[in-house]
Amino acid sequence: MPRTDPSSVSVKVFAPATVANVGCGFDVMGFALEGLGDEMVVQKRNEPGIEIKAMIGAPNIPLDAKSNVAGVAGNALLQALDSEQGFEMTIEKKVSAGSGLGSSASSAAGAVYAINWLLGKPLTTQELIPFAMEGEKMASALAHADNVAPSLLGGFTIVRSYDPLDVIRVDFPPDLHVVVIYPQIAIKTASAKKMLRTQIDLPVAIRQWGNVATLTAGMIKGDYDLIARSVEDYVAEPSRSILIPLYAEAKKLALSLGAKGYNISGSGPAMFAFCQGERPASTIMKAVTNLYLEHQIDCKSYLSRINPRGTELME
Repeated sequence: MPRTDPSSVSVKVFAPATVANVGCGFDVMGFALEGLGDEMVVQKRNEPGIEIKAMIGAPNIPLDAKSNVAGVAGNALLQALDSEQGFEMTIEKKVSAGSGLGSSASSAAGAVYAINWLLGKPLTTQELIPFAMEGEKMASALAHADNVAPSLLGGFTIVRSYDPLDVIRVDFPPDLHVVVIYPQIAIKTASAKKMLRTQIDLPVAIRQWGNVATLTAGMIKGDYDLIARSVEDYVAEPSRSILIPLYAEAKKLALSLGAKGYNISGSGPAMFAFCQGERPASTIMKAVTNLYLEHQIDCKSYLSRINPRGTELME
């Protein structure tokens, strides 16, 4: 069992990777993944402030706490709590930067969760979201919560409002499986956002709003046909899909094999497919992965359920 002694000076935490937007829910919907995420050891130190000791698996990410999302998020929390306690962090990056799987969010979520725990948990996990968002702001120029909220809270989350911040969790079908397909190219979130139109026509907006509402309903009701009809995105997918090789072919293949929706994870290039049960999910994962390999495109794939726990202590 993870350590739960509040007098500890060191903890190890796991912060899950996430799928954001979920098709139609641009900047408001997200869910956490099982098994894939960042791991970090955070411990108290005598000097104030945060020191990033190492970034294992990500040598290009800066160690300077002012330029590292974990350091920025952690310092924002310490400032809000008026705390002089210092911390040092060793972060093992298992969520690749530029993957579309919430890499910066995982680090930011893990940092604030660990610091809050070592300080005696003065804030609830829900109250940590705005501080993790500060890390996201440093990474992508916008303080969005569609990745950090599910990474911290777990489950399927919706940002009802950013001002004031209001994040809720909704139920999802217990046999829902997620296939993640990740072609080995990188797409920066800030660059992907620049591709989006700043204005959309009212008929397009109405279709998008309808899908957001019915995807939520489909999740709560466990209605896979409704989920499949609602994942379609009319705002970000048309622009961002052109950055992902074989996107149209991969989506068509997954849907033909029974996927209950297929779309881009975050800003890409990772993609996700909803599936009812593990067997069809496994079939879809193998088929789409092979499609990329047949075209000499290196590709990683993951089979997951939605992670209901979020960021948590490790043994």
